[in-house]
Amino acid sequence: MSTPPESEKGILHPREQARHRTLSRLAAGPEVGRFVEWYWIVEWDLVEPYTAEVLPFPSVNVTFEQPGGAFVNGVCTRKFERELIGRGRTFGVKFWAGGFSAVTGLDVASFRDQVLPLTAVFPEGERLADLMVAAGSDVRRRAVFETFLRDHLAPPDPSYELVRDIVTTMAADRSVARVDQITEQFDIPIRTLQRLFRRYLGVGPKWVLRRYRLHDGAELLAQGDVAELAELSALLGYFDQAHFSKEFKQQIGLTPAEYAARAAAERQITYR
Repeated sequence: MSTPPESEKGILHPREQARHRTLSRLAAGPEVGRFVEWYWIVEWDLVEPYTAEVLPFPSVNVTFEQPGGAFVNGVCTRKFERELIGRGRTFGVKFWAGGFSAVTGLDVASFRDQVLPLTAVFPEGERLADLMVAAGSDVRRRAVFETFLRDHLAPPDPSYELVRDIVTTMAADRSVARVDQITEQFDIPIRTLQRLFRRYLGVGPKWVLRRYRLHDGAELLAQGDVAELAELSALLGYFDQAHFSKEFKQQIGLTPAEYAARAAAERQITYR
């Protein structure tokens, strides 16, 4: 099993969140690892409610809530907010971008920005949810889910594997700022690329690329690693600082300067 990343990409205000909940991850097993990227577990026990914010990856997640139920979370094109109240936990399954569609054959665009009951996708979902709740540990929950998923695994699909490789490149390489860089690197026509992304992700390649660059920007700002916003904008491939600031605020709700200031204030807090 590969080790899940410890990166805080996608998590908004990560230091602040860490004071209100715990986050851990588990690697996917080798059989399902073509489709599942990792498992994540969030737990909280709060006196006062707290709203956690995430700028999601372009992936479908299956979540098992305690208390709550079991759900399929479609690709979310907006900032995701979750109010954490009292005591609870979530066991999440993060599929690779395109992985859920490859397994199920579903049109993931049909439930983009939606949360569906697990039973709406898998008729046996209620039984699976019961088994997940009854499992005594998160390692056991992983085993339960992977046993279930093995019965639904699709045969190798070269188109899906290509999409996964492309998305992995988009996520990892900050120098990739334009879709034409992808079409050149992978020698793929733009219309074919768009068709594959619609089929497997339910969103376009340009949107996916911008989402990953916003992840990079938010992470660098949260870490205090940005000296000049103009330099950051250029690093992430934006035409100028104004374009970056506008898109950042549209997606995250704060300007880059406001986000950086909030992160700087959080870094000054002394933990006991």
